Amino acid sequence: MSEHESVAEDETPDAGRRETLGCLAAWSGAALVWTLVGGVPKAQAAGAAGSGANGFSFVQISDTHLGFHREANPDVPGSLRRAIADINALSQPPAFVVHTGDVSHLSKPEEFDLGRQMFKDIRVDRVHTIPGEHDALDDGLSGYLKFFDHDGKGRAWYSFDQGGVHFVALNNVLNFSTSRLAALGDEQLAWLKQDLAGVSRSTPIVVLAHIPLWTIYEQWGWGTADADQVLALLRPFGSVTVLNGHIHQVMQKVEGHVAFHTARSLAYPLPTPGQAGFGEPAPVKVPAGELGKLLGTRQITVVPGSSLLALVDTPLDH
Repeated sequence: MSEHESVAEDETPDAGRRETLGCLAAWSGAALVWTLVGGVPKAQAAGAAGSGANGFSFVQISDTHLGFHREANPDVPGSLRRAIADINALSQPPAFVVHTGDVSHLSKPEEFDLGRQMFKDIRVDRVHTIPGEHDALDDGLSGYLKFFDHDGKGRAWYSFDQGGVHFVALNNVLNFSTSRLAALGDEQLAWLKQDLAGVSRSTPIVVLAHIPLWTIYEQWGWGTADADQVLALLRPFGSVTVLNGHIHQVMQKVEGHVAFHTARSLAYPLPTPGQAGFGEPAPVKVPAGELGKLLGTRQITVVPGSSLLALVDTPLDH
C-alpha cells in the first residue's frame, strides 16, 4: 500500500549536479512529534498535546539546507528558527530531535557550524542527525563528521535506545546521483546485522535513513539499492517504523510490520515522481502566499494491534 501527495509547477532543472544542488530553494516545512506509549509509536503535529505519563515524544525535522542564499528564500535560517519555536512551544517537551538529513546545502564548514549552533536553541537533551547527499559533497562525509560524529567512531551510522525502543541511524547517501540508487554498503550492513542481533524481536525499532528504503522513482535516485538486505534484517521484528527525508513530500507505505514514512522538508516542495517538465527533481516554485498551504505537519496514529496507520496532514497555513 502506498499513497503520496505533492504539488508542483514546472521549473527547468539545472544541468550539473552541484549546480542543481546549489540552486535549491528553502523556506519552511514540517515537524513531526512522535510519541511512544507502551511500545506503540504515534505521531502528532508539532504544537499539539504532548505524550502521556507512560510514553515519551521526539520530533522529526528534515532537509534544512542551511547555506542557501538565493532569491527563493534569502533567510534560510529563519525557516529553521520557525520550526525551533514550534518545538520549544510544545506543552510536553520532547525527549530529543531527529534530523533526517541535508543539514547543509553545500557541505561547507560554516553551514554545518550554523546548524550545530542553531540546534542548541532547541530545548532538548540531544539532536540526532544523519547525513543527506547535500552533506556529502566533494570530500564525502569528512566535513559533516567534524560537526556530527555522534559516537566518536568516525562513521555516520549508529544506534541508541530510549524508553524500550531501539533507534537505528543509517547512512545511505554516499555515491548518490539522480540517475542511480545509492546504497548502505557491505560494512554498514554487517554492522546493522550485528547491532540487531542483540535486540529482542518484541522491541519496537525506529530506523532513520535520509533516502527512502523503498524504490519510489529509480530515475531520480529515489530509493536504496540494497534496501532488500536491510528489510530482511528488520522483518523479524514485530514493530518497525522507518523515517526518511530527501523527497520533500508526504509518502507512506506498509509492508507487513514495517511502516515507511517520508517527511516534508524545512526547505521546499519537490515534484511528484516523474512529473512532466522535470528531467530530475528540482525545487517547485510557487507564489509566496501559496507556499505555506503546501507545506505542513502530519498527525499519525498507530492503532494498537494493527500495522495500518491513520494519517492526518495539516498545512502550515490553513
